[in-house]
Amino acid sequence: MREVPVIDVIIPAFNEERSIGKVLDAIPRPLVREVLVCDNGSTDRTAEVACDAGAVVLHQPRKGYGSACLKGMDYLQAKPASQQPDIVVFLDGDYSDYPEEMPALIAPILEEGMDLVIGSRVLGNLERGAMQPQQIFGNWLATTLIRWFYRYSFTDLGPFRAIRFDRLMALGMVDPDFGWTVEMQVRAAKMGLQCTEVPVSYRQRIGVSKVSGTIRGTLLAGHKILWTIFKLI
Repeated sequence: MREVPVIDVIIPAFNEERSIGKVLDAIPRPLVREVLVCDNGSTDRTAEVACDAGAVVLHQPRKGYGSACLKGMDYLQAKPASQQPDIVVFLDGDYSDYPEEMPALIAPILEEGMDLVIGSRVLGNLERGAMQPQQIFGNWLATTLIRWFYRYSFTDLGPFRAIRFDRLMALGMVDPDFGWTVEMQVRAAKMGLQCTEVPVSYRQRIGVSKVSGTIRGTLLAGHKILWTIFKLI
C-alpha cells in the first residue's frame, strides 16, 4: 500500500434524491480521492444531485444493489494499475450510515493490516427504529451461520464497510442484488482474509427502504442471503 493510501467510495443509489446530497456532504473529502455514485436506474434527480455535489455518477440500468456495486468496481478496475485505489469504502445512499465515521472504519486496515472491515450497527449506536425486527433477526441468523460454517465471527452484514482493493477484486464478487453483503463476507472467510468489525452509528433512513420496507422485499432478501451462504459452502 502506498505511503498515502488512495481511498475511493462506492455508493449504490436508487431514487435517493432527498438523501444523496446529505451523504456526499458528510464524507470526509480530504480522506477520499473519488466518490462514485452508481445510479441504479433512478427515475428521480438522484444522478443530478450527486453530480452537482461533486460525485462521479455511473449509470447501471440493471436493477440490483450488487449490480450497482459491481459497476463501481468495473470503473475502478478499468483504470491503469498505478491509478487504482488502495482501499474502497462502500456505504448506502439513504443517509442511514454516518460517512463522517470513515476514519474509524479504515483505521484497522491502515494500522493493523486488516483486509476487510465491517461497520457493525450491532456493536455501535443503533437508533431506535432504524432497523426492522426482521433485519435484526436476519443479521443474527446469517452471522451465526457464517460462524458455524466458516469459523469467522461477524455481528452484522452492514453496508458501511472498507476493503483493500486488491482483496476485493480477488473475491470474485458476482451477486447482483440482495446477497451482495453476505457474499463478500463469506468469500472473505473462505479466502482466509484478515477481517474485523468496528462499531458504527446507524439512523433511520430518508424515505422507504426498497428491501425491508416491503414484505416481498424482506422475503426475497432473506431467501437470497441464506441461499448465498449455503451456495458458497
